[in-house]
Amino acid sequence: MADIRKYAGAKAARALSATWVDFPDVRAEYAALWSDMVIREDKFADVDWTVQRIISDKEAYLNVERITGVPWFVVAVIHSLEASGDFSCHLHNGDPLTDRTVNVPEGRPPDGEPPFSWEDSAADALAYDELTSVTDWSVQHVAYRLEAFNGWGYRTAHANVKSPYLWSFSNHYEQGKYVADGRWDENAVSAQCGAMVLLRRMQDVGEIELVVADYG
Repeated sequence: MADIRKYAGAKAARALSATWVDFPDVRAEYAALWSDMVIREDKFADVDWTVQRIISDKEAYLNVERITGVPWFVVAVIHSLEASGDFSCHLHNGDPLTDRTVNVPEGRPPDGEPPFSWEDSAADALAYDELTSVTDWSVQHVAYRLEAFNGWGYRTAHANVKSPYLWSFSNHYEQGKYVADGRWDENAVSAQCGAMVLLRRMQDVGEIELVVADYG
């Protein structure tokens, strides 16, 4: 069972953020960050270990893709960040499937009775965050939707820190994170590999192909 306390900081960013960010305002930034991203040499082994774990569980993620239409690799990186790839935990936030979620978002899934299947919970999480209605899976929009899933707290309250949810283990992130609900630590360093770093490495090994869209 994943230690759900580990993920309180990740959802704190989401809970604190009342401001929505519009995609056209940030899509060029995402493209530039993706283009300039370099995986930190001292983190390469950790990144590869996580990517291999994701690939070994690919069929489970493909099952959720078939149900929801959300690409398997997006499901996979959310699962990695929210629950360290633990299939006994909710995709929403890493809470145990033996009950409804107690952390943000609380009380999910609203229907059915626990214990929940991982697939049913994952489908609820993706629908709750409206990922099931997304049709643009470009690099820029994937980054946008993943940052939205975690919350805009870094961008709106600590603009000097690129969200570790996306960029941890890369040259775009060094330190600073939410360590608990409402508690920011300028010196704390994320111990999780960021989603965009995982996606880059998955592309490097030939598992996926992400495209930087030309929006004109």
